[in-house]
Amino acid sequence: MTPHPSALLEPHTSPALTTEPHVIVRGERLTVWDSEGRSYLDGTSGMLCTNLGYSQPRLVRAAARQMARLPFFASFAHRTTDVARALADDLVRLAPIPMGRAFFANSGAEANDSAFKLAWYYHQCLGRHGRFKIISQEKGYHGTTVAAGSATGLDALHRGFGPPLPAYVKVPCPDPYGPLGQGIEQERFVDRLVDRLERVLAAEGPDSVAAFVAEPILGAGGLIIPPASYYPRVQEVLARHDILFVLDEVVTGFGRTGSLFATTEFGLAPDLITLAKGLSSAYAPISAVLVGRRAMDVIAEGAPAIGAFGLGFTYSGHPVAAAVAREAVAVVVEEDVPGHVRATAPTLTRALADAFRGWECVRDVRGHGFLAAVTFVTGAEGRPEGAWGEQVMAAAADHGLLVRAVGDTVILAPPLISTADEIRTMVHILETSCRSVRAGGPPRR
Repeated sequence: MTPHPSALLEPHTSPALTTEPHVIVRGERLTVWDSEGRSYLDGTSGMLCTNLGYSQPRLVRAAARQMARLPFFASFAHRTTDVARALADDLVRLAPIPMGRAFFANSGAEANDSAFKLAWYYHQCLGRHGRFKIISQEKGYHGTTVAAGSATGLDALHRGFGPPLPAYVKVPCPDPYGPLGQGIEQERFVDRLVDRLERVLAAEGPDSVAAFVAEPILGAGGLIIPPASYYPRVQEVLARHDILFVLDEVVTGFGRTGSLFATTEFGLAPDLITLAKGLSSAYAPISAVLVGRRAMDVIAEGAPAIGAFGLGFTYSGHPVAAAVAREAVAVVVEEDVPGHVRATAPTLTRALADAFRGWECVRDVRGHGFLAAVTFVTGAEGRPEGAWGEQVMAAAADHGLLVRAVGDTVILAPPLISTADEIRTMVHILETSCRSVRAGGPPRR
């Protein structure tokens, strides 16, 4: 076996690779530098998470202060830290739903796992012992742990690990360009989606379903923006059967759509909301589940009869992560980052539309807030499936811009502090990169 150049088993990377990884060593605002000194504009906000850019001074100072004062103490057995409690209070105050409490974990996947367990616990408290199934969407992404991965509707993330757990049931993706949506009006498409949901519930038995989990905008599935009436219609179905609605705001929370929460942006009323990424601008691992008042009241009332509340992690509400998260949330609110996104987002969508107008190889240009995508026609100009995304992503890096490819879709998700001029620069580099691909391949820098 050829020796690997690093001992690191890299996430979402083939273990068979024997080439050197691309190593990033420094970041400042929107720019990162690699180990060879080359610089890149980060058009993906890390993994749609470094919303406030790199080396934000307030966040760095918050981490240092807390590290010196209390680097760790666990939140277990009715003992916690002042900073974890303060962060919970902050989130309950800012939450877009009538709130009960906030529960802390360490990643988006752990937050979703915890939300599923809280949904199960809710139904147990009501004596519904058969409510354990979780419904999610094809192409939805909720993490790669066993439970959150089972809710994830991307086949590539299950390959090699065995099938998802049997209690996880999928409904069709709300993609207007998908098989159910092609060639029909959006309302008719929504009718089809809701009908499929009703059929799944009838087949599974609504009394066996604990929760429905979904992203407001599907990120890792290819930046899919559901029709405006889809989630309100879904909520009506869920309410009839008292199935909890878990809204995965791991990507969209804290300003990316132009509102503090996409829950507000789209007028939704979930029972639980999962948060991560922007909660600390990714400066420290932390996530949260916002448990709405209705669900929390049932859980609190039913807990004494059940006994131990067996949910938590060693690092739940880690004080350094909580301190950084408090400061990140304060920056987002005090500097009105969502307002900046709302005012600047039209520059992103207009620039992309202008750059790719008339390209026969482009199927669609779309966006919402600081989330935008260009989808190429699969097979156009003789390229096999997925080649557009991979080649454009590589060319963009050669031109000094980091973007993300999902199949033949290229995603641009700038840090939320990006100015209009910086966004225009990113789009110009992306257009140049795409032209170099069409001309026969990316040049080397």
